[in-house]
Amino acid sequence: MHSEIKFNIANFMDKNTIENIKKAHSLTNNKPDEYFVAYENIYKLLQKRVNVNFDKEYLVYYSESGEVTRFTYEEFIKKVYKLANYLLENDVRKEHRVGTFLHNHYDTVILYFACWCIGAVVVPVNVSEEPERVNFIFKDSNTRLVFTLGMYDEKLKKAVHDLPGEIVNFETLDYSEFKDRVQMRQQVTRETEAMIVYTSGTTGNPKGVVLTQYNLMIDADGIAIWHKIYSEDVMMCVLPIHHVNGTVVTIMTTMYIGGKLILNQKFQTDKFLQRLQDEKVKIVSVVPTLLQFMIHSNEDASKYNLESFSHIICGAGPLTCEVARNFEEKFNLRIVHGYGLSETTCYSCFIPIDLSEAEHYQWQNGFGYPAIGIPIYWNEMEIHNDKGQSQDENVKGEIVIRGHNVMKYYFNNDNANKKTFEFGWFRSGDEGFFRFDRFKNKYFFITGRIKELIIRGGVNISTLEVDEVISQCEFVRAGICVGFENDWYGEEVGALILLNEGVQPTEELKGKILKYFRSKLPAYKSPKVIIFSDAIPVTSTGKYQRNKVKHLFSEFKTTQFK
Repeated sequence: MHSEIKFNIANFMDKNTIENIKKAHSLTNNKPDEYFVAYENIYKLLQKRVNVNFDKEYLVYYSESGEVTRFTYEEFIKKVYKLANYLLENDVRKEHRVGTFLHNHYDTVILYFACWCIGAVVVPVNVSEEPERVNFIFKDSNTRLVFTLGMYDEKLKKAVHDLPGEIVNFETLDYSEFKDRVQMRQQVTRETEAMIVYTSGTTGNPKGVVLTQYNLMIDADGIAIWHKIYSEDVMMCVLPIHHVNGTVVTIMTTMYIGGKLILNQKFQTDKFLQRLQDEKVKIVSVVPTLLQFMIHSNEDASKYNLESFSHIICGAGPLTCEVARNFEEKFNLRIVHGYGLSETTCYSCFIPIDLSEAEHYQWQNGFGYPAIGIPIYWNEMEIHNDKGQSQDENVKGEIVIRGHNVMKYYFNNDNANKKTFEFGWFRSGDEGFFRFDRFKNKYFFITGRIKELIIRGGVNISTLEVDEVISQCEFVRAGICVGFENDWYGEEVGALILLNEGVQPTEELKGKILKYFRSKLPAYKSPKVIIFSDAIPVTSTGKYQRNKVKHLFSEFKTTQFK
C-alpha cells in the first residue's frame, strides 16, 4: 500500500522484514499504493477546516479547577499556524522529533497540530513516567526540543541528560507575533512520520511505535464511520492525550470530521455526567478503570438530561463482563467495547453500535469475556498459531492485524520488527479467539497477553478468565490474577485483591474467597494464594501491571498447592 515505505526503512532492515511490513500494511482487496483519505497531509486537513468550519466551536477545555476556555476552528488553527512558524524559526523541520512532557491542555493539542503542519514528529511522554524511562525515550528518539510546564521543569531536568535541543516552558513562551499562515518549506505527505509513541512495557526499555500522518487520519476515519460521528457531533476526552486513545479517538477524529471536542485536564467522577449533559456530548472514550470509579461513586444518571448522548467507547485495558454489566445496569448507558494498540494507531475493532439489547447483552456477557468486536473497515484481523497459520472458530491463538492503520515500524529496533511482522501481519502478542454471528461476521475476543499467560504444569491459564471470576466475588471491589514462580508447577495462580469498603481483611475471609474460587473454577485455574492490597498498579491508560506485584507472592515459591 505505502509506496514510500521502502525508501524510508530499507537502509536498516533486511529485505524479508521490509516485504513483511509492506504486506502488513495491505488489505486483501486494495492495490499496494492505494490510499483512502482525501487529504495529502494534516496541514491540508486544517486548511479545509479553517475554510469550511472557521466560525464553529472546535475545542472546549476544562481545567481541573473548572476554568473553561473555548476556541472556534479559526481561533484554534491560527494559533496552530503561529506555533508552527515558531518551530520553523527554531529549525524544526520535517520528521524532526518534538517531545511533550505535558498534561491534557489546549496548548498540548495546539502543539500536536503545529508539529504535524510542518511534518514534525510528536514524542509524547507521560509526566508520571519513571525518570530513567523519560531519559531513554527522548534519547532513543533523538528528540530535539521538549515542551513542558513550570510544574514539571525540575522533574524533567533531573530525568533528561544531554538533550540535543532545549526545554521550552509553555508558560513563558510567547509566539503571538508569528504569522498565522504557514509557508511550507518541505513536502509533507501521508507517509510523513507524525508520532513516536513509546509502549508501556512492564520490563525492559519501551519500544517506539512510529505512526504516520496517514495512520492518524485513516484510523480517525474508521472510528468516525463505525460510530456514525458527523460534523454536528460532540465528543469528550477524559483520557491522557500522551496516549493514542486520547489523541486519536477524540482529538484527531473531531478534527477529521469537523466536530467539536470537549477536553478535560483530568477525569473527575463528580463532573463526568454533568459535562456530558452541559456540552451535549454524543460519545466519550474511557478505559475500564474509569468505569470502576463511576460504579463506586454516588453519581446518578437519571438526574441529568443525556438525550444527546449515544454511547461510551471502552478499550485500552481489560474489561470484564462484571464491570461492564454493573456499569450499564447502574447508569443505563451503553458501552461499546473495542480493541486496538498503539501499533495499530488506536482502535482496530468494535462491537456494532446498533445491536438490539438482547444481542448486545449476549456478546458482552455470554461467552466468559466481553467480545471486542468486528474489525473496522481499514484493517483485517485473524487468529494465528505460532507458525502464522489461521485458526478456526473458537480456537485460541494470537490476535493478528493488517491494514492501513498498522504502524510504520518500531523505531530503531530491528529485532522487534523482524519478530512482530514475521508472517506479514502485525502480531499483537494478545491471545484470543473468534466466533461467528448469524451473518458470518467474526466477533473477536481477547483472553490475555500471551506473555502474561500462566503456564502451570504445562497448561496455559488465561489471566483474564480468572480476573472475571475474581471481580464477581461479593467481597471484592477490584482484583487481578497474578502468575507467580513455583517450584512444583513452574507457575501458580495468585490473586491480588482490593476489598469492598468496610470489609475486614481476615484469614477467615481469605478462606471464604478461596472456597468461592474453587466453586467457579477448576482446581488448576483457581487462585491458591490471596494477598489483600489497597492498590493495583496500572499504566496511565488503565492496563494492569501484573509483573510489578509478582514479588508479593515470592514466599510461596516452594509451596506445593493441591
